Amino acid sequence: MSRALCPRCERPLRVCLCELVQPVSNQVRVLILQHPSEQRQAKGTARLLSLSLQHCELRVGEQFAPDPDTDGRYSLLLYPSSPTDPILPATPAADFARLNQLAQLQLIVLDGTWRKSRRLLYQNPWLQALPRLSLQSLPAPAYRIRRAHAEHQLSTLEAVACALQQLEGRPAHWQPLWQSFETFIARELERQPQ
Repeated sequence: MSRALCPRCERPLRVCLCELVQPVSNQVRVLILQHPSEQRQAKGTARLLSLSLQHCELRVGEQFAPDPDTDGRYSLLLYPSSPTDPILPATPAADFARLNQLAQLQLIVLDGTWRKSRRLLYQNPWLQALPRLSLQSLPAPAYRIRRAHAEHQLSTLEAVACALQQLEGRPAHWQPLWQSFETFIARELERQPQ
């Protein structure tokens, strides 16, 4: 017998995310490409993020066609540059003049473990050709419900919130998103066995 799912957040009703959602307007469009192994991950933050941001889309898969419906937007991949990776081509430089046109930006985010997100990057050569946005001035990770292998590894929600703050500014504007995240973390910690 399958568990009843919330039609909005697609999670079991007992762990529905909808009450945590605090809508936040964003100028930069966010496109989350989620590895299928993350889709039903209880500790994942991509679904909460996609429900919270006004301009956000979540797609699930391993291979994605380049988005033909970008409306002329300039796409950036939120991913650290990897100059020493012999498999990936050199990362193209970002067009800084276009970074100031916030309503014309699209931030593409890979959602998965570090290994799975790297696989998404390898399996989608068009992503490799995108300029990358590396995060600056990272906060201490607050994602205490899943193990990170390095200090700079953030949850998808944390990474996107930092990226939007970096691109759009307005630190106080993102506070509802951070509050939703903290409530989500606290709720998940309560569920974990002692």
